[in-house]
Amino acid sequence: MEYKRLGDYIREVNVRNKDLKVTNLQGVSISKQFIPSIANTIGTDMSTYKVVNPGQFAYGPVTSRNGDKVSIALYKGDDDAIISQAYTVFEVVDKDKMSSEYLMMWFQRPEFDRYARFHSHGSAREIFDWDELCETTLPVPSIERQREIVEEYETLIRRIRLNEQMIEKLEATAQALYRKMFVDGIDKENLPEGWRMGTLGEVVECYDSKRRPVAGYDRDKMEPSKKIYPYYGAAALMDYVDDYIFDGDFILMGEDGTVINEDNTPVVQYVRGKFWVNNHAHILKGKNGYDENLLYLILSKADVHELVTGGVQAKLNQENMMKIPLIIPTQDILENAIEQVSPVFREIYLKQQENTKLTELQSLLLAKMGQ
Repeated sequence: MEYKRLGDYIREVNVRNKDLKVTNLQGVSISKQFIPSIANTIGTDMSTYKVVNPGQFAYGPVTSRNGDKVSIALYKGDDDAIISQAYTVFEVVDKDKMSSEYLMMWFQRPEFDRYARFHSHGSAREIFDWDELCETTLPVPSIERQREIVEEYETLIRRIRLNEQMIEKLEATAQALYRKMFVDGIDKENLPEGWRMGTLGEVVECYDSKRRPVAGYDRDKMEPSKKIYPYYGAAALMDYVDDYIFDGDFILMGEDGTVINEDNTPVVQYVRGKFWVNNHAHILKGKNGYDENLLYLILSKADVHELVTGGVQAKLNQENMMKIPLIIPTQDILENAIEQVSPVFREIYLKQQENTKLTELQSLLLAKMGQ
């Protein structure tokens, strides 16, 4: 397919918020989305900010220290927004020749980010400027074919979002079941016969000794096609690597850095399959009748603020983690609880697996755009 110069299809837009009518302040994330800005604008002259209309783009030309990604996004809001003067706003000239959504798909390709980083220049800050953006080339099929490609991609997005909504509902169902059995109407000072207060250390095996960090430069050296195993940190999936340490169902809990949420609950991840973990997350499995499903429900609502130490960097060390209090019921109640929540978690896992496959299809569709 013949590649065309992008500058022949787009133009810069420079409309300022002179009358201060637009108050919806936005920014652009490295995940290529418009997000509400959290910048302190007290005393700032908002009349100099740029106006972004629905259907227009904005991007930050600075690419250094940006995770090797270009902060660029298509604004899909219903009303106009304003954005810092540091961003460049632009739009498609003729929507009968190029679809804005098709162009945004091209910007989402990792190949575009690599191209932009390679063509960035500067000393203190590396810039991918407007002229360089305009010199970018891309395949431009007929507008009908562009719309077909966009529809395929957005169909995948809709299915992923629907599954995410279902997962939220299923997790709420599991939490409701847990509350009904172990929280609502339960007096910790006067527990039912056979129940007692215990600690997390009584019901988990900890595998922290097996975790090993992999430096970013080592991960970058790995063959991309072999990076198929998730690499987790304290709070989230960080990357993929070419090998794994663990295989099975585990609960990860942040040890240092990001360890506690605003509601004083610990940062917890439920991970399954083959994966690698760095040294910022505790790795746990259930024992003595507790499985990972029940552990996840318990820890998701535990209050750990008194167990977290550290000033600048919060830390939930292993000794304190094992002191997290929890109610230990009789064995028959425990087995009944697991029997009730297990089907819900199986359904969650199936939805998550489906989303993994849908995300792979998204990546494949983006890759095919360059062929």
